[in-house]
Amino acid sequence: MKPETTAIGARLRAPRAAAVAGILFSILLTLSFLLLRRSVPADPLDAGAWLQTRSDIVALALNLVPFAGIAFLWFIGVLRDRLGEREDRFFATVFLGSGLLFLAMLFLSAAVAGGLIMAYVAEADRMLGSATFGLARAIIYEIMNVYAIKMAGVFMVATSTLAIRTGFIARWIAFLGYALAGLLLFSSRYIEGILLAFPLWVLLISLYILLDKRLQPSAAGALTQEKEDGE
Repeated sequence: MKPETTAIGARLRAPRAAAVAGILFSILLTLSFLLLRRSVPADPLDAGAWLQTRSDIVALALNLVPFAGIAFLWFIGVLRDRLGEREDRFFATVFLGSGLLFLAMLFLSAAVAGGLIMAYVAEADRMLGSATFGLARAIIYEIMNVYAIKMAGVFMVATSTLAIRTGFIARWIAFLGYALAGLLLFSSRYIEGILLAFPLWVLLISLYILLDKRLQPSAAGALTQEKEDGE
């Protein structure tokens, strides 16, 4: 097999890999958020009664987070591969940095929540309503609703800007990303569940990439044939 054919095949598989990874991330993170919203009160100052009745569901939701993170890393990597030489270095840096920071904060919040469950199992009577529980609960709330959600908004702005400059996704998806990013950046504390906008937008991008007709195998075959004819 010629090197040109191998390279084209790799390029064709890249968009589909990004799409699959983005879909997995969106489904897993959305499911995790919904399970947590259903089990844990939105009030960061709650006494922790959910640990007595909902700890198993919360643990399940937290176990989904690492797999969502792996899929998101794959999504970022393959998306950068699709941009290739067209990517702007400044926005590509912001794109990568904000994505990694969001992921780090997501993992940190999940780890603290998992630590609360482990501490409750070890010392249930001392954990409920304690200062330690209150501090950990407040830290989780602040990280996710102030910092992580802002990084998700920055990631959406950078991705949308790259999309407009390179055309790797439709412009209307990019403009929708700007609008949703504005909500994440300026309304995160006041709209419950607004963070779900992020995985749903990633899902939209992934479905678009998966259905994009510009990189079909037939097109690759035609391109390969043109190269062979030229030789």
